Amino acid sequence: MKTKNIGFIGGGNMASSLMKGLIASGHSPQQIWVSDINQQTLQNLASILKVNISDNNETIIKESDVVVLAVKPQILQEVAKTVAKPLQQQKSLVVSIAAGINQRSLKQWLGDEIAIVRCMPNTPALVLTGATALHANSIVSNEQKDLAENILRAVGISLWVENETELDAVTAVSGSGPAYYFLLMESMEKAAQELGLSQQTARLLIQQTALGAAKIALESDDSPQQLRNRVTSPGGTTEKAINTFEQGNFSDLVSKALHAAKERSIEISEQLGES
Repeated sequence: MKTKNIGFIGGGNMASSLMKGLIASGHSPQQIWVSDINQQTLQNLASILKVNISDNNETIIKESDVVVLAVKPQILQEVAKTVAKPLQQQKSLVVSIAAGINQRSLKQWLGDEIAIVRCMPNTPALVLTGATALHANSIVSNEQKDLAENILRAVGISLWVENETELDAVTAVSGSGPAYYFLLMESMEKAAQELGLSQQTARLLIQQTALGAAKIALESDDSPQQLRNRVTSPGGTTEKAINTFEQGNFSDLVSKALHAAKERSIEISEQLGES
């Protein structure tokens, strides 16, 4: 695929991470454009990443083959309506990374004939280990799908979902997921200090253990249950801890939490969406 010019409307943390990832993977900074209402943000991006900057969204659209909408969900409707006409004229691919804004709303604001890919990234993208799900509308070509996927792969893994409604489940699993792990780490750290470890020692051990467990899971074809069984000796310390988790209905609690997150994702989409 010929290298494309990529424009970002919004230069916040997620957008800057995508730009860093693209540049690290070989994309020229001179083929990246970004606009933002904060002049200091733009100057920092120009200074550090050497990308093209503008305070005019239409300039970004004119210069780009694909436009990434990276503004806060609360202001996306306002921004989208101001850039709809130039996007229609340019026939740009639009990639939205705004949480909670569905295809129906984007179509309403941008126009019926705009090729749109909606993405649900997560915060580990900030350190290039993100997990992103994507969904394309019927107008998006195979080449455009490849382009969108390549952009998100610059900050981690990316995969496609067949139905847009799956993105609410993705939000509950990977979008909110880092906080679940942080909660477990927080609880383990507190318990470790009760057991006599210093906070510094406990935190380092927990962080490295989380990293190691994730790495084993990523590099293995075995299921999490199989991996867990492998390190759970009958009658041992791990089994005692696992049994305690299970007595507290750990699996049921996780299920309830993810269902609650999914339902909230649907509610937020309705609140922020089409109007």
